[in-house]
Amino acid sequence: MLPGEFPVSHWDDAEAALAAADALMPALRATPPEQFAKYLTRFAERLEARAAELVEMAHLESGLAKAPRLADVELPRTTGQLRQAAVCALSGAWALPTIDAKLNIRSCYMSIGPVAVFGPNNFPFAFNSVAGGDFAAAIAAGNPVIAKANSSHPGTTRLLAEEAFAALGDTGLPPATVQLLYRLHHSDGVRLVSDHRLGATAYTGSRGAGLQLKTAADLAGKPIYLELSSINPVAILPGALAERGAKIAEEFSGSCLLGSGQFCTNPGLVLLLAGSAAETFITQVKERFEKAPVAPLLSAAVGRSLTASVETLRQAGAQVLCGGQALPAPGYRFANTLLRTDAAAFLAAPEKLQTEAFGNVSLVVVARDAVEARRVLETLEGNLTGCIYTDTAGSDDKLYDDLAAVMRVKVGRLLNDKMPTGVAVSPAMVHGGPYPATGHSGFTAVGLPAAMRRFGALVCYDNVRPARLPALLRDK
Repeated sequence: MLPGEFPVSHWDDAEAALAAADALMPALRATPPEQFAKYLTRFAERLEARAAELVEMAHLESGLAKAPRLADVELPRTTGQLRQAAVCALSGAWALPTIDAKLNIRSCYMSIGPVAVFGPNNFPFAFNSVAGGDFAAAIAAGNPVIAKANSSHPGTTRLLAEEAFAALGDTGLPPATVQLLYRLHHSDGVRLVSDHRLGATAYTGSRGAGLQLKTAADLAGKPIYLELSSINPVAILPGALAERGAKIAEEFSGSCLLGSGQFCTNPGLVLLLAGSAAETFITQVKERFEKAPVAPLLSAAVGRSLTASVETLRQAGAQVLCGGQALPAPGYRFANTLLRTDAAAFLAAPEKLQTEAFGNVSLVVVARDAVEARRVLETLEGNLTGCIYTDTAGSDDKLYDDLAAVMRVKVGRLLNDKMPTGVAVSPAMVHGGPYPATGHSGFTAVGLPAAMRRFGALVCYDNVRPARLPALLRDK
C-alpha cells in the first residue's frame, strides 16, 4: 500500500473545470502561438529537473523498471513530445492555411475549445493525461486541457501536474489552461464528454468504457478520439521462417514479453503456414516463453482481465502451449502464455479468438495454405499495426502482395520485417487504425503536427478584410 490519498471528483468539480476552461477560450484564441510554445518547452525543462523523483514514483506505482524503461525511454520521449509540439505550434503548419486569393476565401484550423484527456494505465509519462502526447497536441493547438488522471498512477500524475501548473506561471498562461480531476464516477465522465462547452475528448483505455463515452459524445455531436483494442497481427511467411526462423522467434518473444506485454502494439496474433519450419518456430517461441522472467502487471485489474481473456480464448478452442494462469506474489503476475489454434477453428469463431489479452500472451494461428491465410486476415477487426515477415531472396513476394493487400485496410501502420512494439515519435508516424483499434481511422495519436488536428476546428473566412484575418491567412 503506497502512502497518500487522492480525491474522487464529483460533477461539481467537473462543472467548475468546464466553466473555467470555457471562460478562458477568448483569451486563449488571442494568445500568440509563441506563448504556447514557450509553455511546452518550459514544462519539458521542469520535468527534466525533477526526473529522479518522477521515475521513483512511477516505478512504485506501476512496477515498471526505472531503467531503461522509465528513465531512459519513456520520460525522454515525454519531454521530446512536448518540445516537438512547441515547434509545431510555432510553425503553424498544423493549421493547413489555404488561400484562394481570386475569390478571397481562406481557411485554416483553429483551436476547438476545452479538451478532456483520459490517460491510460500503461504509460505513466508518455500518455499521461497531464503531460503526454494528447496533452501536448491539445495545448499546442491552443486549447485548455481538463485532464482525468488514471487511478493506477495518481502520485505520478500529481507530480506531473505540479510542474504543468508551475510552468503556466513561468510563461504567463492563465491557471485554467491546465486542470486536473483525479477520478470521476462513470456517469460524470459520460456527462463531461457530452457537455456543450467541451471541444473534444481523447481517451485511451478499455473498449467497454470507451464505447460508453463515445455513445454520449456522439449523441451530443462532440468529437472523441479513442484508442481501444488491438491484437496487432504478425504474418511470418515460409521463406522468412526457412531463412531466419530462430532470429524471428527471438524478436517475437522479446516484443511479446516486453513490459509483460502491456503495450497497445503488443503482437497478440501470429499467422503461420503449416509445415516443419512453422512447427520449429512454435517450439522455439514456447521455449523462450518458458525460460523468460515474468515481469509484474500494472494492477490487479489487469491480472483479472488477462485471466478472463485467456479463458475466453481457451473456451473458443485455443490450446495452451505454456503458461495460462496467474502466478503467486510478489506482485500481480501472469505466466508467459502461448496459445495455438488452426485457421479452420479461427474462422469458425473469429470474434472470440480475436479477444485482446492485454499482457504477456499471444495466439499462434496455423493455416493450411495461402488461401486459408488470406481468409484469416479478411476476418480480422481493425488494428493499430500489422506486420509481414518475408525472405530476402524474394520467394515470399507473391504471397506478400496477396496478404498485404488485405492487411493494409485492416491496420493503421503496416510494418515489414520488424515487430510493432516500438512507436517512434515521428511526423510520419500513424498511431491509429480502423475500429476497434481507434474510434476514427482518419487520425493519429502520435506524430506531430498531424496529432494536433484532432483538437482543431476547420474554419473559413469569406471576403473578410485583411486586418481582421488570422496572421496565417494574410497575404503577406
